[in-house]
Amino acid sequence: MKKIAALIFTIATLSSYSQKKDLDEFSIVDSNATTTIYIDKNTDPLIIWAVNELADDVKELTGKRPEISTASTISKKGIYIGQVSSSLFKSKTTQKELLNQWEKFSIKKEKDNLLVAGSDVRGTVYAIFEITERMGVSPWKWWADVHSIKKETLTFQLPRKGIIASPSVQYRGIFLNDEDWGLQPWAAKTFEKETGDIGPKTYEKIFQLLLRLKANTIWPAMHPSTKGFFTIPGNKETAQKYHIVIGSSHAEPMLRNNVDEWKPKIHGDYNYFTNKTQVDKYWQDRLDELKLAQNETIMTLGMRGVHDSKMEGAKDLAESIAMVEKIIVNQREMLSTTFKKPLADIPQAFVPYKEVLELYDNGLKIPDDITLVWPDDNYGYIRRLSNTEEQKRSGGSGVYYHISYWGRPHDYLWLSTTQPGLIWYEMTKAFENGAKKMWIVNVGDIKPAEYVTELFLDLAWNINSIKSDGLNQYLKDWISREFTSEIASDLSVVFEEYYRLALLRKPEYMGWSQTEPTTPVKLSDFSAEESLNRIKVYDNLIRKVDSLAAFVPAQRKDAWFQLVVYPVKGAAYMNHKFLYWNLEATTSDENQKHKYEVLASEAYQKIQELTDFYNTKLSDGKWNHMMSMHPRNLPVFDSVKKNLFSKKTSIKTDRIYIHANQFSAKEDTKEYQWKTINGLGYSNNAITLFPFDQHVFINKKPFVSYEFDIDEPDNYTIEVRLLPTHANNFDHQIGIQMDKNAFQFFKINTKDRENAWKENVLRNSVIVKLPVSNLSKGKHTVTIEVNQTGIVLDQLAVYKTAEGSSYEIPFK
Repeated sequence: MKKIAALIFTIATLSSYSQKKDLDEFSIVDSNATTTIYIDKNTDPLIIWAVNELADDVKELTGKRPEISTASTISKKGIYIGQVSSSLFKSKTTQKELLNQWEKFSIKKEKDNLLVAGSDVRGTVYAIFEITERMGVSPWKWWADVHSIKKETLTFQLPRKGIIASPSVQYRGIFLNDEDWGLQPWAAKTFEKETGDIGPKTYEKIFQLLLRLKANTIWPAMHPSTKGFFTIPGNKETAQKYHIVIGSSHAEPMLRNNVDEWKPKIHGDYNYFTNKTQVDKYWQDRLDELKLAQNETIMTLGMRGVHDSKMEGAKDLAESIAMVEKIIVNQREMLSTTFKKPLADIPQAFVPYKEVLELYDNGLKIPDDITLVWPDDNYGYIRRLSNTEEQKRSGGSGVYYHISYWGRPHDYLWLSTTQPGLIWYEMTKAFENGAKKMWIVNVGDIKPAEYVTELFLDLAWNINSIKSDGLNQYLKDWISREFTSEIASDLSVVFEEYYRLALLRKPEYMGWSQTEPTTPVKLSDFSAEESLNRIKVYDNLIRKVDSLAAFVPAQRKDAWFQLVVYPVKGAAYMNHKFLYWNLEATTSDENQKHKYEVLASEAYQKIQELTDFYNTKLSDGKWNHMMSMHPRNLPVFDSVKKNLFSKKTSIKTDRIYIHANQFSAKEDTKEYQWKTINGLGYSNNAITLFPFDQHVFINKKPFVSYEFDIDEPDNYTIEVRLLPTHANNFDHQIGIQMDKNAFQFFKINTKDRENAWKENVLRNSVIVKLPVSNLSKGKHTVTIEVNQTGIVLDQLAVYKTAEGSSYEIPFK
């Protein structure tokens, strides 16, 4: 994504960029004329739609709509748009750059013309939306009401050599999931009443958004609340109209929505051991439908239970493996027979999610031309990536990633708080380990995950668009485009803190409860001092948001509420609710207890008010039923009752806190170096080894060292906090050395569903403790070495063992 800070469009006068020798400019609208857009008479309908979107965007910006005309050659001054195969583009250079390429485009100025060419239909559409975004038009113009701000003139600036771009990842898209609480009721009751569900009208808006974000793939909504995608007339036709590739989740082989389409009373058990004939027919019926429809698809292969459960009928692991292999052979035979194509020409995916990964790790064989789509652990940490041998597979690999989740140990369906630095690290690591075929992100209801969805898809389009120290600038550029550059620096600080605070504890986890099974809320592990400090920090965010609101243009006020006010204040008040409830339990003063009780109650009321405004008043009711403040009705979302508990807290003094990038010495290797990732971890400056390819160190191991002073001799604990990243073989290990003593070694991986893993993902840290007896007064050195890449160090603490650990290692 090219952002406004690098603006390639100027208004009224020449910008400073135009003085640079490597930039050229092209006038679209000035006081005297509006440039005409020319297309070939045989232009594909989707490109015609995108050209009209461009013309409409120009009109929204300037009040003047460019004329759209047909042409067979480049003659008059204008903007010429089309596929490279069009009669408009006969340049040998353009032909060589674009012919037979996937979604590649070129934007160049030649003489008095702007030439916009794509290698194919989607490539051409992406080129058009590259222009609109550089104009300052947000991809979220409809989905977040980021209305255009009027300009007198519009001048496009671009490098003299032009813009050439193509995707880093072939298939890039979103999974609509857990839609019960927002997207489905909004579509059914507000936006698409005529369908009463997520139908073609809703999907059209989603597909338009995807194209503006340079994405091409959808995994449709599939919960029991929603009818199957293919069962609603118009859905697949809309996907075909917008050239969107249809895929499906790990639980939906052969593009079947089992929770809606598999009818036990008609079909029997969804069990391949006992009901193969019916299951095969069920799959074949969908293929026959698709053969006639000619949609672009990616077929998910294999088999699980009806809805996110393990496959039925197998007695043990070996029987499961054998049957899944048999199923895949049968499914591929159906594909080849139905579509009359070589299997290598039919996109197929296998998603080793949850128990299926165990099958794969225990020998399940997957044909080479099938894409392995590696899932994260549902909390943002990719569970496994292709090893050196797997990276040679012709089908390549991809990633299925969550920024919204329903399940154990706790949902996070309400707000979107996955740290952008974590997304950047995990997805860049995936790319460096060969995941270049397909990236799918579970966005839940789309809203309020706008920012991190765009970040994810921007990386998928151009993995080099953000560097390890570039996340803050990316955020500032996004803010500048959505609101105004005037507040970019100040608001970026707010968002960085919003994501950092949630890394320590998401708003949805502040009740210290869990689900599946669901447990009641309880007092937190925050001390009274930590609670008061956290309240203070959130109060500062609220004040900052309120003060910045005055600088937001009137056209962007609705967007401001959706993208800033609701998430920031919602997170703050959820924290207030539970932190004041906790403080109520720490004091014996009845007046103080009453004060805290009132403040906790008020915080709940403020969440109600914010949510009511979102649904009933925002954008004249456009988003009614989109925002729920109690998804799945989990206890954390209820108002808290008067506290009948008491809680003792101790003030912990003379503690030493160190951020991982504050090392006094480091040891790199020739191939791997320690570097900081700005915006990652609770320190916002976690460190790891670059590059990210998987490598185990046999002899010389990289390390970092930290120095600190002890004022009083005693028994101390050295605490190291790392992000809970995964290794393919569960063999991440660190060694800790105190002064010149021998290293002591700690395994730091946990397996999904273990209690330790649950604790780790809820607090986003693995905590390793090294007790040190009789530590003397004076200067000391602690050294941490790692056995492989993929280990991320975040923070350290040194404290008297008798005092015990604290929940938080403070940021400053």
